Amino acid sequence: MLYALLIYQAEEVNESYSDSELSEVLAAHGRMQEKAKAKGDFVAASKLMPTSSSTTLRLEGEGPGVIDGPFAETKEQFGGFYLVDCANLDEAMDYARQLPHVNTGAIEIRPVAYAEVVPPRESTGKGIEQLESCS
Repeated sequence: MLYALLIYQAEEVNESYSDSELSEVLAAHGRMQEKAKAKGDFVAASKLMPTSSSTTLRLEGEGPGVIDGPFAETKEQFGGFYLVDCANLDEAMDYARQLPHVNTGAIEIRPVAYAEVVPPRESTGKGIEQLESCS
């Protein structure tokens, strides 16, 4: 079954990492990814840009309205995700426990009802970055 590991953390935590702390966080992600890839469980992962770069579409009056940002009353923001193919919830929880954000935020583990997985396309050079280059 596919599981989404949804990473929530206060953006201030990411912004406050020292170089050595950031290296530790990225190393933990790398170890988890290598384990998942070795077992054939890794499907996809992505870090999201900060909420200040987001746009929200919400039904207002006669039609949808567009506003900048999420404007959610929350201390933790959705910052990234993994999609893993696991035999059961316990296996998905094992992967989630390896992510450093479980200590500084939260990891929501949610079964995926439907996913269309397409092969990656050649990079267009329009901002696609590897995890190692993201903070």
